[in-house]
Amino acid sequence: MSRSRLSSRSALALLLGLGGLVLAASAQAETGWAASHPRQAQVLERTTHLQRRITEEVRTGEIGPARAYALRRQVGRLRAREQALARRNGGYITPQQQAALNAQEDRISRRVGP
Repeated sequence: MSRSRLSSRSALALLLGLGGLVLAASAQAETGWAASHPRQAQVLERTTHLQRRITEEVRTGEIGPARAYALRRQVGRLRAREQALARRNGGYITPQQQAALNAQEDRISRRVGP
């Protein structure tokens, strides 16, 4: 294949890719999606912290693999619930939803240990 033909294909792929980005950006603007909404960020940061704590507890032998698996599933369901709530609300969670999610995280955190 010639160099010019490869370049034109690459250019076409780049343009198509940029077009997809523009469409995605405009869709986000229409729905009011804020990827780094502070309430969402706080909830997601806590779930990430819980995952790390579970891993550390397994590493130190404080909890077994079966318990860690169950806790990780609970954290995963919590994260999925947060994302579903955000989709339903146009890309963010309400203060009441954040409080409910934080309460769930607190319950899971107590199960992980000190």
